[in-house]
Amino acid sequence: MMKYKSILITGGTGSFGKAFTKNIIKQKGIKRLVIFSRDEWKQSEMAKEFPTSKYPFIRFFLGDVRDKGRLLRAFKDIELVVHAAALKQVPAAEYNPTEFISTNILGAQNIIEAAILQQVKKVIALSTDKASAPINLYGATKLCSDKLFISANNISGSKNLSFSVCRYGNVMGSRGSVIPFFLNEAKKGVIPITDKKMTRFNITLKESIDLVSYSINNSIGREIFVPKIPSYNIIDLAEAIGPSCKIKFIGIRAGEKIHEEMITDDESLNTFENSKSFIVFPTIDKTEKKKIEKHFNAKIIKKRFSYCSGTNKYFLKVSEIRELIKKHILKEFKPY
Repeated sequence: MMKYKSILITGGTGSFGKAFTKNIIKQKGIKRLVIFSRDEWKQSEMAKEFPTSKYPFIRFFLGDVRDKGRLLRAFKDIELVVHAAALKQVPAAEYNPTEFISTNILGAQNIIEAAILQQVKKVIALSTDKASAPINLYGATKLCSDKLFISANNISGSKNLSFSVCRYGNVMGSRGSVIPFFLNEAKKGVIPITDKKMTRFNITLKESIDLVSYSINNSIGREIFVPKIPSYNIIDLAEAIGPSCKIKFIGIRAGEKIHEEMITDDESLNTFENSKSFIVFPTIDKTEKKKIEKHFNAKIIKKRFSYCSGTNKYFLKVSEIRELIKKHILKEFKPY
């Protein structure tokens, strides 16, 4: 059950926002759900799927996270904010750095200030594996965003407000991601691959919603939630989609990694682990350790480690990738 009855989702018309909305409307007692985004067309399309005649508690609110004044108005009487709005395309970030800084960093600070001023109770910010040890500008802006949200717990003062972050890998089938791209390229008979050694984490949309829901109900503030999810080899992904297609190696793009990382070696010093996730804190003192372990039913990790897609314990097989595509992206999928 959702603890909060008045909820706002920034970037609410995106893949996550729509899926999370479907989850929220099943909950009893929701009094208000605000879909905050800057795209009027997407809002009008989403409003057809979730008409106010059927869901009178849903409100569509046009606005940009760059506009603090608009956020202040949108956050009035809101208890929970899920911050999903971001600019995300790695090549676009390299070419338009100031735009990404304005949305992903300055927008994050606007969220924090508006939440404090309007006495929001909880903020959950969505992040990315690219924020861990970033080498591209998109990852760097999300790292800054993560740091801002975690540090915001120090300035919220005596207010009953907490800030936490959910960091996860590529959402399977999300707009602009590799699987839809490969599916489209496979129709042409050739799949372009940057590097045959490349690996990526994989998370389904449902799994991302489960992680965020868990963080909403369990977060205490200052932590980064990281799910335990599988990896795949990019070569295996190509084989799963187009076994009869030719492979064309095109080289790594600017700002791209061979492997993604969600917890760095240094972050692992303050990381707890339970059955489904890791919980990373910026610092931990001795008095906190037992309380955190009890609260999350978790144990602190004693050995340093790096949670990396290339050294992950669980890799998806070609057959598993195909089944996931059928289940979550294309029901009638057949390998090319």
